[in-house]
Amino acid sequence: MRLAVRVLDACDLLPKDGQGSASAYAEVDFDGQRQRTRTLAKDLNPAWNETLVFDVADPSGLPDRTIEVALFNDAGASPRKFLGRVRLSGSAVAPSLAEASPFRCPLDKRGLFSNIRGDLALLVYALPDAPQPVPVPPSPFPSPVEKNNPPEEEKKKKKKSNDPPPPPPPAAEDSKKKVAEKPKKEVRQLYSVAAEARADYARGGMPTAAAVAQMRAAAAAAAPRALPAAAAEMGGLVETRPSVAARLGFRGADRIASTFDLVEQMHYLYVSVVKARGLAGKEGGAVADSYVEVKLGNYRGLTRVVEKSSSPVWSQVFAFSKERLQSNVLEVAVKDKDQLKDDCLGRVLFDVAEVPRRVPPESPLAPEWYSLHSRQGERLDRGELMLAVWVGTQADESFPTAWHSDAHAVNAEGLVGTRSKVYFSPRLCYLRVTVLEAQDLVPADRTRPPDPYLRLQLGGQVRVTRPAAARSASPAWNEEHIFVAAEPFDEPLLVTVADRLGPGKEEVIGRLLVPVEAAHKRVDGKPVEPRWFGLARPAEDKDGPSGKFSSKLLLRLCLDMGYHVLDESTHYSSDFRAYHRSLWGASVGVLELGVLGARNLVPMKGRTTDAYCVAKYGAKWVRTRTLLDTMAPRWNEQYTWEIHDPCTVLTVGVFDNSHVNKPKDGPPALDQRIGKVRIRLSTLEANRVYTHYHPLLVLQPTGLKKTGELHLAIRFTCTAWVNTVALYARPLLPKMHYQQPIPVAQLDHLRRQAMEIVASRLARAEPPLRREAVQYMLDVDSHMFSLRRSKANFYRVVALLSWLAAARRWLGGVCSWKNPLTTALVHALFGILVFFPELIPSTVFLYLFIIGVWNYTRRRPRTPPHMDTALSCAEGVHPDELDEEFDSFPSTRPDDIVRLRYDRLRSVAGRVQTVVGDLATQGERALAILSWRDPRATAICIMLSLVMALVLYVTPFQVLVFLAGVYLLRHPRFRSKMPSVPFNFYRRLPPKSDMLF
Repeated sequence: MRLAVRVLDACDLLPKDGQGSASAYAEVDFDGQRQRTRTLAKDLNPAWNETLVFDVADPSGLPDRTIEVALFNDAGASPRKFLGRVRLSGSAVAPSLAEASPFRCPLDKRGLFSNIRGDLALLVYALPDAPQPVPVPPSPFPSPVEKNNPPEEEKKKKKKSNDPPPPPPPAAEDSKKKVAEKPKKEVRQLYSVAAEARADYARGGMPTAAAVAQMRAAAAAAAPRALPAAAAEMGGLVETRPSVAARLGFRGADRIASTFDLVEQMHYLYVSVVKARGLAGKEGGAVADSYVEVKLGNYRGLTRVVEKSSSPVWSQVFAFSKERLQSNVLEVAVKDKDQLKDDCLGRVLFDVAEVPRRVPPESPLAPEWYSLHSRQGERLDRGELMLAVWVGTQADESFPTAWHSDAHAVNAEGLVGTRSKVYFSPRLCYLRVTVLEAQDLVPADRTRPPDPYLRLQLGGQVRVTRPAAARSASPAWNEEHIFVAAEPFDEPLLVTVADRLGPGKEEVIGRLLVPVEAAHKRVDGKPVEPRWFGLARPAEDKDGPSGKFSSKLLLRLCLDMGYHVLDESTHYSSDFRAYHRSLWGASVGVLELGVLGARNLVPMKGRTTDAYCVAKYGAKWVRTRTLLDTMAPRWNEQYTWEIHDPCTVLTVGVFDNSHVNKPKDGPPALDQRIGKVRIRLSTLEANRVYTHYHPLLVLQPTGLKKTGELHLAIRFTCTAWVNTVALYARPLLPKMHYQQPIPVAQLDHLRRQAMEIVASRLARAEPPLRREAVQYMLDVDSHMFSLRRSKANFYRVVALLSWLAAARRWLGGVCSWKNPLTTALVHALFGILVFFPELIPSTVFLYLFIIGVWNYTRRRPRTPPHMDTALSCAEGVHPDELDEEFDSFPSTRPDDIVRLRYDRLRSVAGRVQTVVGDLATQGERALAILSWRDPRATAICIMLSLVMALVLYVTPFQVLVFLAGVYLLRHPRFRSKMPSVPFNFYRRLPPKSDMLF
């Protein structure tokens, strides 16, 4: 057996050459064997990516060995300087390269006074022994065949000798069969065959034959199936078979009760530090500021500092990934913070191999009191620490709030923003305000009638009425305005009555503050009675000469709870339910999303990325934890939503966290977009698990860019088939949208305001879901003009009407007798349908049935829908069009560029204008047949109509249709290349184009 240590890169090293830099190299020491990498000169962030291979004499003792990686500064003839080191336990070695994952370790000091900083990324895995060829003794006499073999044949034989070894013996196959024949367990939590095998290997010793077979099968299943190169390279999906319980068939009978079966199992060592008692400071004195240090290898977690208490309470949980174990001993030390050096008040040691395992839904592990020991291992007289240490998975309830070893280098402020959280959008409702009239308005200048108008404001939403029809002290408006109100309704409606004195001049007559809760709540479209409200005198006039202010305002206020407030585009909305819960139907299913990981992410910060995912469906938003310094993160987090309508869309976005270790005085950072995926639930088969790599595509000013691939596992479980089928007969939106519809332009304006409310509310959560992430998920800028989107929509219309062109070409081929057999069959079918018209409906529906069955067997989609780059016209778009699309509003480009774009827009609009004019011309000609705009054409038409009426009266209709069909399908020798008489007659009808300027 051999050990491979791949030294990837280091980050943020300490300068050691006296010139603000360092020339670093890595030296790996294992079992007396020492190797080093090359030296990278003048680089504080070196990237070696070199693999060093070591021999393992005793594989069974590998978990007890230590791998030491040290970094040095190569100073030439001068002595080398120490940059830091990392010690790894042999139990952290992955069984194979397929099972290995890179991890980043903080550099440790060599001595007490060492000044070290930075991280080191490593990849450690085991290699099988190279097959030894069986020596064959040479024959003293060459055979006749060998004599006649030319040198080329000998070369071929040498090449064949280097071929890979034959497949494993049947014993491995038998072990695979035994693993497959194991009885299925009722899975309620995480289950992973490969993870179990890795856990056995981590406990010590070499894995058994069955474990090796499990790991090989899981690695082969996790390998994605190859797709065409073009599809996999840019926009295609890559199907995978990860070793998750749902794929391996370990589900119980209750499909809804099972949890965390769509993600791979990840083990963590949890340490819950609860409290301490009886602490004593140095030499028996009082404790100043106590805290706990939890250390496992080079990873070190610290609790908060509790001041001046001998019985402090911390209640913090630490989680160390078992994939990155660096030591077999866990050290929990209580320390007293001091200005010079922190005093150790005692410590507790744990053997990692002896830590118990906890599997939810078992109750949490009860913490215990542990006596503190000195550095020499002696038990101290005073001081006890309450701890709980266990091995669990990401299904543990302590997982979301725990300190993770992945975020060891993050400060306390940035640590909050790296944890996984669940958010809920605020409940939104429409506030309808109808301004009817005012009474007894008192302007400042009473010598003239006032010219009043109203300004309505709810939060950041402002509406202004038009001036009254007549200038009077009791004006009337009768205008209706709609606002978006969010729960809790703590922002009042501010109504200001102002008098227009002139251009840009106005005077406030009175104000009114109405709580939103005071509005009438209605679910249906019943009318609401208006109410009179007394206006308050402006603040600057409250001490004026007039002691009584009796102006009133008649308003009709109501909260329309029967509408659904759209905060997404209706084309890919995730919810259509009304505001009032009584109008909600029962759920029809459950959506389960497993965010497994990502690969090939683009570096957003130099050479690395701090990635996290955001998923949105309905009012529920979920955010995964942030994985630092990796372009292949593995989240393995699972979330669930209730489904009330399958014709909805799930949106998943990937972002780079720019708020990790952000300086306090620096400029505000924005989380960068990596990509987004949309999945329509109605396109998913029920109770099927979809596991694919979804391409992350981002359209940037420089063009379309693939920023990585997101690995998702999705399952839609239908719980009410009858209700699901019945939903297809119901309207998409609630009933109020059809009884009292809101104009489209106003609805789009309200949608943008709802987006702003949701973004601002989620940005105030803790940790905040950043505004830029919410806006990207909701497509805030989708209403802006884009020439690329205009082209895409035009091509969509062309593709929609392409079947008409295809049918016309087919009919032309039949009429021109390109295929005589097809034309003869069409003649026969046409004759049967004409003389037996009762067969027409059944023939049409039978044809639809046959097409549907054919498409199911041959063209049925096997993958979830994904963003199509060709349909979006994003592959060959011009750079200037992209620059125009990403330009702000109003434009910030120079005048000459704006003028060029305006001329181009006029050119495109001219072509659209021509097409619309042609369509209008054809319709006007059809209407001009009987309008007598052309007296001769109308006279010809009505006379032909009279003749046709008499002919149809005496001739069977089937005969006329049959003759018309035979004439249409006549042979080409009886055809003329000139246009037909009806076509010429129609083209001569007068449109209204000559009446335009």
